[in-house]
Amino acid sequence: MPIRDVTVTINLLQPAGITGFGKPLILGTKTGGATYKEYSDLAGLAPDFASSTDVYKMAAALLGQGQNSPASFAVVAYDGMSGDAVTTLQANWDRDWYFLLATESDVADVKLIADAVEGKGFKMFATRVDDTTDLATLKAQDYDRTFVIYHSSATEVAKYPDAAWVGARGSVPVGSVTWKFAQLIGITADTIGTSTVESVDTGGGNVYVMRGGQPRTGEGKTVSGEFIDVIMSKDWVQLNIENSIQTLLNNSPKIPYTNAGIGQMEGATINVLKAGYNQGIIAEDDDGIPLYSTNFPSREQSNAADRAARKYTGATFTFELAGAVHESTINGTITV
Repeated sequence: MPIRDVTVTINLLQPAGITGFGKPLILGTKTGGATYKEYSDLAGLAPDFASSTDVYKMAAALLGQGQNSPASFAVVAYDGMSGDAVTTLQANWDRDWYFLLATESDVADVKLIADAVEGKGFKMFATRVDDTTDLATLKAQDYDRTFVIYHSSATEVAKYPDAAWVGARGSVPVGSVTWKFAQLIGITADTIGTSTVESVDTGGGNVYVMRGGQPRTGEGKTVSGEFIDVIMSKDWVQLNIENSIQTLLNNSPKIPYTNAGIGQMEGATINVLKAGYNQGIIAEDDDGIPLYSTNFPSREQSNAADRAARKYTGATFTFELAGAVHESTINGTITV
């Protein structure tokens, strides 16, 4: 685990990258395993994973999404006879990736992977199912950090729509897109009826169906029902405030425990929140003013024990998510 002197905690209240975001990791199998390695294209991947392998097919779906496809991706593999997915995942958790994709499709193994991701409280896992029973198994766990795409056709699921979805949405700036309405190149829209769509939506999954004559993804939610972009926004703000203040500490002779030093840390936090607003993460009021605030207690408001220990605590910030429009109702009137 990287050594950090800064910890940021964000509580997501209901009703309510710069670093690492957008890079997917494909977790697969290979005889003898394969250590973590980053690639930029299929030509580079082919010597390690032939075009007939699941890893290659998943990477092809990931990279086949036009201009939004990731610039790079990573692969790590375990020996299916002597290794296991979770151990391999945990050994590579601190690498520079954010989205996890796994070639594994057995729901019991998928659940173990999802459990591991959920336990970390950071990063996200995308997977796929063609069976509503499997979807119900995952829904029972109420995962915030796993999202599932459902397709009734096993043939289409074998084309890795989860990887295609991450390829279409995962690498654009956080806050600039919703995960609904994505077109997945290479995946055929499902032909399920409205009742099945509603059942999948409420059952923790996402569909890929025709919307207004065009194939598009469903609500863009995790298994728990939270929106994918909300979880990503939270992670983005947390990580970048931590990195910003850590960089400030690293590059300064010292940050004095004075109001001026505290102001430097608050300024670094505000800069990240401004960037979040500019990316579309944070909302604005009627006057176009970003809806965020910070509260960094002064030296006089700190306690002597913290000052003696050189620990600054009690700082807070808040912001309102910009969100996105997923549906609308418009009433019209005809006069004669």
